Amino acid sequence: MPVLPNFTVVHARRLLLAAALLLAIASGVGYDMHRLWQAERLWGYRPLWFLLCGWLGLIGLWQWWKLRKSTKLPSRPLVLSTLSGVLLGVGFPDIVPLPFLLMVAWVPLLLLVEDWKQKEGAKKRELLPYLLHTFMLWNIIATYWVMNTSFAAGLFANLANSLLMCIPFFLFLWTQRYIPKMGYGSLIAYWLTFEHIHLSWELTWPWLTLGNGWAEYPSLVQWYEFTGAFGGSLWIWVINILLLNILISKKTQVEKQLPLWRKWGKPMVILALPMVVSVVMYNSYQEQGDTIDVVLVQPNFEPHYEKFERIEEAEQITRFIALSKPLLDDKVDYLVFPETSYGFVEELDVKSNRSTGRLLEAFSAYPSLKLVTGLNAYHDFLPDEPRTGAMRSRNRGGQVIEYEMMNLAAQIPMAPEAAVQTYRKSKLVPGPEKFPFKRILFFLEPLVDALGGTTAGLGTQDKRSAFTSEAARVAPVICYESVFGDYFAGYIRDGKAQAAFIMTNDGWWDNTAGHRQHLYFASLRAIETRRSIGRSANTGISGFINQRGDISQTTKYNEPIAIRGQIQLNDEITFYVKWGDLIARTALFLAILLILNTFVKSRLPTA
Repeated sequence: MPVLPNFTVVHARRLLLAAALLLAIASGVGYDMHRLWQAERLWGYRPLWFLLCGWLGLIGLWQWWKLRKSTKLPSRPLVLSTLSGVLLGVGFPDIVPLPFLLMVAWVPLLLLVEDWKQKEGAKKRELLPYLLHTFMLWNIIATYWVMNTSFAAGLFANLANSLLMCIPFFLFLWTQRYIPKMGYGSLIAYWLTFEHIHLSWELTWPWLTLGNGWAEYPSLVQWYEFTGAFGGSLWIWVINILLLNILISKKTQVEKQLPLWRKWGKPMVILALPMVVSVVMYNSYQEQGDTIDVVLVQPNFEPHYEKFERIEEAEQITRFIALSKPLLDDKVDYLVFPETSYGFVEELDVKSNRSTGRLLEAFSAYPSLKLVTGLNAYHDFLPDEPRTGAMRSRNRGGQVIEYEMMNLAAQIPMAPEAAVQTYRKSKLVPGPEKFPFKRILFFLEPLVDALGGTTAGLGTQDKRSAFTSEAARVAPVICYESVFGDYFAGYIRDGKAQAAFIMTNDGWWDNTAGHRQHLYFASLRAIETRRSIGRSANTGISGFINQRGDISQTTKYNEPIAIRGQIQLNDEITFYVKWGDLIARTALFLAILLILNTFVKSRLPTA
């Protein structure tokens, strides 16, 4: 071990002390979370401080250990990776919010990659800790609130997603080694492919798609009706790489004397032009279609302890009726309740349920009214009916019944002769609603059960469908489904929906950034499809979103309330609805070509 100079020894001691202090804070916050859990109280922002202090404490210990074996202070790589992680995190909605930070957020990390590439004999494993550090900070700052649902889920989501985010960078470094002319174009292709895969595989988590970062400012991304959120991801990457090239390029003496506008003009134009176009589109857009009257109900049942454990369903239905009735009259077309408002309901016989009967009786004075609500439901398989992967079994009267559970939406007309229409939630949340890679990870079923997840999963349907009536065709979007742009567009492509209702229960995350981010993402879906949205959330935030993505009549979090408004129906098909995530599919195609080409060139003999 080398003899360390005195200033390095002092620095190492300070680093060790800081790491110990951070870990002590994390331990204290963790203890407080455990105490609140035992008292059946929620955690709020405590997971942020637990994860942030714990992770930074571990990073401090790692840097201290490195410093004990070296006379060099490893400050630059740590500073650059930390800066990128913080900028990516605070650039997301409802954190600061400053989405403009996303336009420079990748630059420090890319400078770190450039430094690494200049080192002789540099190994990828040396880069991995810094990449992981960046992505852990991003995930913790932007999605710490997941831990309010489940402690284990929060840890897993942050760590697993951070590790997965490293893959596009390592593919990029591999490709650049053998195809250097591709430059950072391959990184863009690999990253967009990663985001695209996160929309469709079993461990879906598209929350941190870069283009979602602009969701709080719909007036600046009206062009998403052509590109979807992936257009925003591509935009962010192009700006960052242009800025990087300016910083690392070697200029001639003549070029150094050029005015600033010549040097920085290209990235500034590419940054400003889409926003200018968007503002023009925003101010000139005219909402289209007839209007319908809608009442949204926010019953405000705390989901961790109240809704599913303490408050009887009959009492919950009483609150629904009490909140709804004052706003109803003959002009109201739709009454919308949130996700899983009640159950255990037979999918094919919703009207026979006792709670449904109470609602039909309470609103019988309004025969043209349609109730759209989320339900806990089940379906019993007939003897000759094909079974699904979500099949379960129970004993009833000495007979084994095979069935499946589902997170259902139903349109229940008040007119006695009208039929109920149903839709099964089909983008399921990994863990609580779906056991990812069940066939491969079957040995983890006892652990998943112990952590409160489901191993059987829920029943789904193959295509999107809309609820139809004499008033409108509306998309029944259930919670997590509103984060998936192309999936949401399927309600228009397959179901010809003219508007959408989002039914959700965001109270799992407590009063943190999670439920507000979820609301803002709905604005992007409105822009992409030019469909108005009525959003009913159990604990908030409920509200109306117009075809430009503007959010209005928002309720407060944690208050029982109902609101009434009008939304317009639109039959026009946007470019995005027609073509979906064209940018992502193109990136996937390019990524496959790059991987194949890189693989072949890596096997060729060197000259």
